[in-house]
Amino acid sequence: MAAAEAVVTVRLVRSFEHRNFKPVVFRGVSLDQTVQDFIQLVRDDTMKIIHQAYGAKTNELVMSLEDDDKLILQYGQTLRAAGVANETEVAFFRGEDYGLYKANPKTTW
Repeated sequence: MAAAEAVVTVRLVRSFEHRNFKPVVFRGVSLDQTVQDFIQLVRDDTMKIIHQAYGAKTNELVMSLEDDDKLILQYGQTLRAAGVANETEVAFFRGEDYGLYKANPKTTW
């Protein structure tokens, strides 16, 4: 694997309230591609860094509700500039659903 390529796990979040997501592993991801190119590879919506290799994990089962300004991937940046590195896990979700859940973070079983 080239230095500019990485393994990135994407959590496809279906429901915050029901804590329903599916992890999908992408291998050979170019860290020099833009965030929008990577999102287009997955699907056109929102991504946020969950954790990086050897870093602390959140207590939230789906993802942290903190640090959106630093962790939500922004169009126009490369994955590297957005903070994505090898073995980074990101969440992929509808921004509207996230906003509603963040405003009222209740879970249902």
